[in-house]
Amino acid sequence: MNFDEINKIIDKFNQSSVRELDINDGEFHLHLSKNENSPETPVQPIQPVRSSEPAVKAEDSSKNSAAGSNQIVAPMVGTVYLQPEPGAKPYVEPGKMVHAGDVVCVIEAMKMLTEVKSNVTGQVKNILVENEDLVEYDQPLFEIEEK
Repeated sequence: MNFDEINKIIDKFNQSSVRELDINDGEFHLHLSKNENSPETPVQPIQPVRSSEPAVKAEDSSKNSAAGSNQIVAPMVGTVYLQPEPGAKPYVEPGKMVHAGDVVCVIEAMKMLTEVKSNVTGQVKNILVENEDLVEYDQPLFEIEEK
């Protein structure tokens, strides 16, 4: 199939009421769809967005003030582990003191473990997730009362 034939097929497809068209001709495959949720929708390249605001560091995003307490938030999407290995003591527990730089949990994403560290020194007020929960980016994990 040559380029002109493909263009003619696309033009006729666009003018018709047909929602999807799939053509297989040996090594050539053409899939056309007018459906918004097509499983083979081509991916558009992401264009960089220029902002006049400075970028926020990951450490800065893990400290949110909320009524006199700080929150440690997830720096990424993944599975949170509150203990170093199954059956081990948790990294932190409610009431425990943590110091800036202490590991409070790890998040696994794509077989990579990332340590989540406290930015502040204080007492753990609440653990807001369960072990092995799937967490979202910027989701609060812990509340720390700064000392």
